[in-house]
Amino acid sequence: MTPNFDKIHNRFRLNGKHYTFDDLKEVAYSFIKEGLPFEKEIGDFLSHWLDNSNYILAKTSGSTGQPKTIKLHKQAMVNSAIATGDFFKLQPGNSALLCLPATYIAGKMMLVRALVLGLEIDSVQPTTNPIFDPEKHYDFVAMIPAQAEKTLHRLSNIKTLIIGGAPLSNPLRLKLENLKTGVFETYGMTETITHIALKQLKSNGPQYFNILPNITISQNNKACLVIDAPLLTKDQIVTNDVVKLHSKTTFEWLGRADHVINSGGVKLFPEQIEAKLQSKIKSRFFITSEEDKTFGSVSILVIEAENTSLDTHVFSSLTPIETPKSIYAIPAFAETSSGKVNRHETLKLLKK
Repeated sequence: MTPNFDKIHNRFRLNGKHYTFDDLKEVAYSFIKEGLPFEKEIGDFLSHWLDNSNYILAKTSGSTGQPKTIKLHKQAMVNSAIATGDFFKLQPGNSALLCLPATYIAGKMMLVRALVLGLEIDSVQPTTNPIFDPEKHYDFVAMIPAQAEKTLHRLSNIKTLIIGGAPLSNPLRLKLENLKTGVFETYGMTETITHIALKQLKSNGPQYFNILPNITISQNNKACLVIDAPLLTKDQIVTNDVVKLHSKTTFEWLGRADHVINSGGVKLFPEQIEAKLQSKIKSRFFITSEEDKTFGSVSILVIEAENTSLDTHVFSSLTPIETPKSIYAIPAFAETSSGKVNRHETLKLLKK
């Protein structure tokens, strides 16, 4: 029987204490009135979760357009939590760590999983270098790549770590593959109530995303991923992500359709080029395109720096057609509200 959103599991713990439904309302109020900024965010979410409405409001990240606020049904969030619990075989009493802000869906869902599955969750300030007890065992933790990078030496006592919110660099991926921790890259968005697919990082064999229970995937005529998740949303979700389907339940992510560069009839995926350059360029950068009389479009590199001086060996791993034909420097990239690089707004800065 599926739990209802207005029930709190009797094994749920927040920072070591169990709370009833009414107790948790008081905790939320206390966090909002007296807590640190990150605790106010937790209190605000809990307050909305415990109110009489059947939905909450969540912000999209703005990484693929203007950030917006959308309604998410609480029961759909419960269903998402159960799917994650089933995938990882999480049990009541398992320990979890909340080190992501409760403003966005990833942080909200860590709390929902704890409430629904009966996890014992600790909350810490959600910085890029979160401070937590490296000697304490955690069964389940979610981080962004920057946090995993900064806490690499403290991850050994985590059983399962999921990472999302931004692409993983190849150097970090290699480091994570060597941990005894089970590390999974996530695929999802606010509209799908965080991840609908997971990919375990391992040093051998194919690494494809595996979909969660009760999800169906397909492709449209642009090779973009189409998601049917009736327990999460009644609407079919047509993404802008170009994928290669390997089975009914697995896929390989290639890149964003709106980023694809058609250079002389060859499709280039900027994300794949960027992955090859991650370990060679220390500053933030991205690959995009500009018009070319011969090829139609060619790749270019935009770097967050004062000048365009780069060693030519940086591009040694690229094919001639992948190699950027121009380099542009911008002292400071434009960002989305969640701190991601806003490519569209950054490119506008080039034209000023």
